[in-house]
Amino acid sequence: MSDTSVLSDDIPISTVDSPSVVLELIYQLKIKDVMCKAVITVQKEDTLRHVQAVMRENYISGLPIVEDKSLLGIISIEDIIMALDKGYIDKPVAEYMTKNVIVLQDDMPLSFAISYLNKYRYGRFPVLNSKKELVGIIAPKDVIKSLLVEMNREVLRLEKMQQGEDRPPNLYSEMEFNTVRFDFELAGRASTEIKKALKNRNIDSQTIRRIAIASYELEINQVVHSLGGTIKCSMQPNKVIIEAKDNGPGIDDISLVMQEGWSTANEWIRSLGFGAGMGLPNTKRVSDEFFIESTPGVGTTVRSVVFIDPSKDEK
Repeated sequence: MSDTSVLSDDIPISTVDSPSVVLELIYQLKIKDVMCKAVITVQKEDTLRHVQAVMRENYISGLPIVEDKSLLGIISIEDIIMALDKGYIDKPVAEYMTKNVIVLQDDMPLSFAISYLNKYRYGRFPVLNSKKELVGIIAPKDVIKSLLVEMNREVLRLEKMQQGEDRPPNLYSEMEFNTVRFDFELAGRASTEIKKALKNRNIDSQTIRRIAIASYELEINQVVHSLGGTIKCSMQPNKVIIEAKDNGPGIDDISLVMQEGWSTANEWIRSLGFGAGMGLPNTKRVSDEFFIESTPGVGTTVRSVVFIDPSKDEK
């Protein structure tokens, strides 16, 4: 029996080295903004033959099995083929569905859907809300379609900038954002707004990418590991400073958290795709200057500085 559904080709989008406009979109958009909400489902009492008919009528190759909005499992076209081959096509779907299903949450950034689709190469993933209810399905075509729409909007915005409709960039500016523990719905908002401000200053895309990585990693780090805090961005003519301060619980051994792959994230956090132990190492890697201090039981301060070379500014 298959894990989820038919294999699919990789999405030709990277969450690491795609153009800055694409990276901005995949971290700004949430899965719930992209997913298909009109989900076709079947019941556990339905037969595999009925599932076959539903798949054929709707031109789909995988179906979720639900009960009172709760996801019980997934049945795929491979399961139907096997049932036809072995002669149990009239058996209830509950006996042959895959119960251990890989799912996504609707308030995750779109970047996680892209990573999952490319990593597991399944045709689609069920999407659950905070109540563990099935609220959507996301497939590669949903991702591509949404990104095309959003990129068209971005092109229109850039055209307006070139026509002088936007205000001149301010070489000195301060931005501050609050983070809340486990609030994944707002996770990524700070880094998205910082990237927009940097683009309005016409800073070169490579520098923007480094600052975006630092701000995003520090923001997610607070959401996952802290009790909440602030992300501050200071834009100056020759540098950008990202400072993250949280309200605890602090770090006992800074040398450990700076090791790639070392993490205190629990299994629930890891199941959501966070807690890989790369946040602080990645931040240090993209920074020209990096500072961290922490007091157990009090909190942690991390500062990332990226210098700006005016000669590289995009015209």
